[in-house]
Amino acid sequence: MNDANSDSVGAFVPGPRTRIEGEAGGPLAGLTFGLKDLYDIAGEVTGGGNPDYRRTHPPASAHAVCAQLLLAAGATLVGRTITVELAYGLTGENVFDGTPKNPAAPDRFPGGSSSGSAAAVAAGLCDCAIGSDTGGSVRIPASYCGLFGIRPSAGAVNAVGCLPLAPSFDTVGWFAHDGATLARLGRVLLPDQEESLPGPLVALEDAWENADAATAAALAAPLARLSGEFGPALRLRLPPPGLAEMYEIFLAASAPEAWASHGPWITATRPKFGPGVGERFEMARAIAPARIAAARAARAAFTRHIRRLLAGGAVLVYPTSPAPAPLIASDRAAQQRLRERTLSVTAIGGLAGLPEVTIPGARAEGAPVGLSIVADRGRDRMLLSMAARMG
Repeated sequence: MNDANSDSVGAFVPGPRTRIEGEAGGPLAGLTFGLKDLYDIAGEVTGGGNPDYRRTHPPASAHAVCAQLLLAAGATLVGRTITVELAYGLTGENVFDGTPKNPAAPDRFPGGSSSGSAAAVAAGLCDCAIGSDTGGSVRIPASYCGLFGIRPSAGAVNAVGCLPLAPSFDTVGWFAHDGATLARLGRVLLPDQEESLPGPLVALEDAWENADAATAAALAAPLARLSGEFGPALRLRLPPPGLAEMYEIFLAASAPEAWASHGPWITATRPKFGPGVGERFEMARAIAPARIAAARAARAAFTRHIRRLLAGGAVLVYPTSPAPAPLIASDRAAQQRLRERTLSVTAIGGLAGLPEVTIPGARAEGAPVGLSIVADRGRDRMLLSMAARMG
């Protein structure tokens, strides 16, 4: 591992770096971790990636629960990692703290909102890192940076001490270079789960069709390896309402929660935001009640359908993102088109509160892409065991 103090990719929040030694002799002794700037560290202000947020909030009185668990298990904290402002973005951009470089594809975005955590692990500045995943903010940067990453089941990891975005979607996730390390953290953060055996693999045809041809081709080898380890994949389409509706349902169901979380502060403070963030909050404020109600009903129906499919231990398999990370030089319109295609896929796990692990594949267009495995709630450690067997 490289010296974390060098921060060659701009992964850590500018300024003095916090370091807290883990307790001696724990199961994670010897590991170092970064902590997304949404999580509390006792005595410090959690910045949320925005200078006005830092200015208007007091220091935390205690560590976030997930950070305390890692420290108690022996892991050493080596710094706060950069986040998209208030976690409301998917490219990883932050105009105030700096946008981390993607160590695996320097001409492309690192992915967000957990961009700093992904960049720190990909650059070897720490062994693992905590992020958060609401709409894809661990899964997508893991895919873009060539890492293993997990979005756990809804509520599976204690989120006390984490700045919320959309609480019914928010999860505490993490990154690692290899599946074994990803699983080691799971045994600390997911201590009560049994590691059951997976059922049949199910390749979701809609999600594969949504992917660029180069991405699908790059993921053929890891899909074949999964099939070799766990049996051939069945091919099915997504239950109703189908992939085409996922983006709209996710947007209308999650955005009102984002406004409820931060709208009062935004209204009172009138903070300065970087490109796109303020616009997303304004959109969240203005969504019509009828649209929200329809999205919530669709979410409930989809959750029933998908959980019935997964109830016997089935594991969905599909591209984590339909394409590699967008080029830094790409225009906003192109970024938004990819955002919509991506969120339509990440919404599968997000809407139903499912655990999802992304596994690095080959490269497409010279950049990493990832393959997701998704199971029913409570089968997180099953997925982590599968990932550990993959590398």
